[in-house]
Amino acid sequence: MKLSMMSYTLARRPGFTLPGMFAMAKDLRLDGVDMVTLYDHPAREIRTMAADHDLPIVAYTFFAHEFAKDSDLERQPGVDKARAGIDTAVELGAPVVMLPPAPPADCRDAKRCRDNYIKGLQKIADYATQAKVILTVENFPGLYSPFVTADDFLAARAEVPSLMLTFDNGNAASGEDVAASFTKVAPYVAHAHFKDWKIRPDAAEGWRPMRDGRYYQAALIGEGNIDQKATVAAMKKAGYSKYINIEYEGNDYSGDEAMRRAVGYLRHIIAEA
Repeated sequence: MKLSMMSYTLARRPGFTLPGMFAMAKDLRLDGVDMVTLYDHPAREIRTMAADHDLPIVAYTFFAHEFAKDSDLERQPGVDKARAGIDTAVELGAPVVMLPPAPPADCRDAKRCRDNYIKGLQKIADYATQAKVILTVENFPGLYSPFVTADDFLAARAEVPSLMLTFDNGNAASGEDVAASFTKVAPYVAHAHFKDWKIRPDAAEGWRPMRDGRYYQAALIGEGNIDQKATVAAMKKAGYSKYINIEYEGNDYSGDEAMRRAVGYLRHIIAEA
């Protein structure tokens, strides 16, 4: 298993720069970088920065929220964005693309949203294959998220046979047992995100309701209630040797401190597994 920088984790914090991110990734001896959009830099410039630090771009993450819409006409802008994103991945040298499957704010039907995403994904699957780029979605959090559980992904995979998964352990755990979830989709996992949540049974300000009926708040990896060790054990048993993004959405630590703590924790539990 290899650890990768997720640009989103640092870009949320003040003072973010791409040169600073690559320098930190190199200093932490990470194995690659997942670019979550381009931050107004040309793709070729980012690829050069990565090469200058001897770091591969292991994934490119971008958004095509229009896939959640109900009609082909409404989804078409998402199709156009996705094709452009795949072209960008080729420029970056990224072998994997990931489209976060966020539901619309007014969504109250996860299956309908998933069906819409499937229709959008069907429109771009061949384009990704021709570009030799692996097309993925992730487990996404929320009551009405179209993709939380393994079965949610497998329903899409049945309709889009080339679709793969970026397995997000924190988000998968909001719908089912995280180790069982990974095991069920292991043959289709092309990339992974690790994150953590604090969990409580009752509603409170600042806590998000999730599919399992409980309430979640972002935490640093290793400081929340997600079973990170069980995830690593399931991955090791399945022979997973690809990349794991380090994701942090909380505000208790600076980006630098969050990365250093999470990297140390993950290296420790991976070595022990």
